Amino acid sequence: MTENTDAWKIASAADAARARAAAAGIVMAAGTPALDRARFLTALSALLRHCLDQGGTWELRLLTGGTAHEGRLDVRLRPFDDGTAEGGTAADGTAEEGIAEEGIAEDRTAEYRATEDGPASEPVLSCPLPNPPAPGSRVRRPSPSRALLSADEDTAAVLSLLDEQERLVQLHREELHQTNQGVLALHSDLEAAALAQRELLEAERSARAEVERARRLLNFLADASAAITSSLSPTEVLRRLTDLLVPEYAARLDVWLFDEEQGDEETGPVQEHSRAAVVAARTGRPQHAAAHPGNLPGTDDLPPAAMSPDRPLLAIPLVTHRLLGVLTLIAPGPRFDADTCLMLVELGRRAGVALDNARRYEQHRDTAEALQRAQLTELPDPDGLLLAARYLPATQGMNIGGDWYDAFLQPDGSLLAVIGDVTGHGMHAAVVMGQLRTALRAYAVEDNSPAEILTRLHRMLRHLQPQLYATALIARFRPGDPEVVWASAGHPPAVVRDTGGSVRILDDAPGVMLGIPIAFTYTDHVTRLPAGSSLVLYTDGLVERRAHGIDPGIERLRQALAGLSAPELEQDLDAAAEALLKPLLHDSERDDDVCLLLCHTVAHPAS
Repeated sequence: MTENTDAWKIASAADAARARAAAAGIVMAAGTPALDRARFLTALSALLRHCLDQGGTWELRLLTGGTAHEGRLDVRLRPFDDGTAEGGTAADGTAEEGIAEEGIAEDRTAEYRATEDGPASEPVLSCPLPNPPAPGSRVRRPSPSRALLSADEDTAAVLSLLDEQERLVQLHREELHQTNQGVLALHSDLEAAALAQRELLEAERSARAEVERARRLLNFLADASAAITSSLSPTEVLRRLTDLLVPEYAARLDVWLFDEEQGDEETGPVQEHSRAAVVAARTGRPQHAAAHPGNLPGTDDLPPAAMSPDRPLLAIPLVTHRLLGVLTLIAPGPRFDADTCLMLVELGRRAGVALDNARRYEQHRDTAEALQRAQLTELPDPDGLLLAARYLPATQGMNIGGDWYDAFLQPDGSLLAVIGDVTGHGMHAAVVMGQLRTALRAYAVEDNSPAEILTRLHRMLRHLQPQLYATALIARFRPGDPEVVWASAGHPPAVVRDTGGSVRILDDAPGVMLGIPIAFTYTDHVTRLPAGSSLVLYTDGLVERRAHGIDPGIERLRQALAGLSAPELEQDLDAAAEALLKPLLHDSERDDDVCLLLCHTVAHPAS
């Protein structure tokens, strides 16, 4: 494809105007859009002004067509070189001004192009041509005046585009404003949502804290209830109550208990107790008041802050089926909150139940113990035999069991030594023990054989108390007889100390327990017990421990008996009995009664 070239020499403003007009004619004829045309011509004008500012003569070429310039107009610009030192003709002899004339011939342009020395420079500017001119065609070049008017048209087109763009910018500005308003509204909604979320979180935290606090109070109430109801001692119940509540839930605790014999009457003058406690005692309802020395006795040991009028006092009646007393508490802080008050009132109710149970238990225990001790025998003083006995109630549980001992003389001068244990504890066991003791003495009058007595007791207990059992061991001593006849009904074996100090256990097979629902006949056994010997009868509370069984306890008893000397046994048998108990009852807590009957033979008659 043939390349079209227009060449211009730029030495003055008029030259620049004609060259610009020629370029404007090319891009207008090719249908270049107004915006692209205006940008191109504006850049070309700036380039031409720059050349004029630099001075000298410049060569401008407008190139279209050909492979290198297809679909666009390229502009090349370089300093002009005419090939002479200062001449006025070009290299081909053509006058310089003839090149710049409007309407220059094509052959003259080609001739001018042929005079180039070296390759063409790269284009300085380019403009797209939607409809490029045909090869070899000539584009009509507008005059400078016409080009000036055309420039206004381009400016008008550009301004029109600017107006459109301005309208679009305004629309976008309005849209942006609306968007900003929406964003602000969204931010406001988000802030409101965040505030609501914070409030919900705070409410949740508060609810969780309340739940945790309620759970802690309920756990404390359960633990405290278990602690105070596990004891059957009123003093221990009150001590545990104080340890539980002071100082976390109360700065001070005071308990006012009524005398049982006086019913609901106060045990002391009204002025000795707080007014709130008196009102609570009269009405049976909890009372609140201010804590200060004027309405609560015994507060001299409290710090002044604990007795300020800001510290409230809570009086809680201890009520079961009747009013037992009043529990008075001084708040550990400026107030009792509602949940803590409810917990304290409920704990006061449970403390009342625990105290009532402990008092009832003490009543039953004292009655049973009095009954049991009343039935324990005053030991006789037979010839040739020393006797010592010990009875110790249990320190845990109901305390009173069916353990008993007995020793009585027969018409023929012999002595029966008896040790026994009724299963169970409490009043019923003590009553059955008394029945067995009475029946045993009655049967002994008719027949003094230990085995026969046990057989008849077994038959009686099977019929009278079919759900209750007992163990017993009977030993018969005859004056001057070195042998002892004995029989056992499921009782722990007796222990014998011979005159030489050796100790043996009477481990002959015992008979069944009394009251077992089978027919059984007991057998007598005989063992030697010459003067200077000892026989120890005991109940299982002395030797049996749940963690170790009964055999280790019997062995400890054997060792303790072996450790006694003959003078100790003969001079003070009561002290010897205490010496036997000490190593076996070194622990103060026991859940069963203990009976011990120590028999020591001496020369007949006793010296």
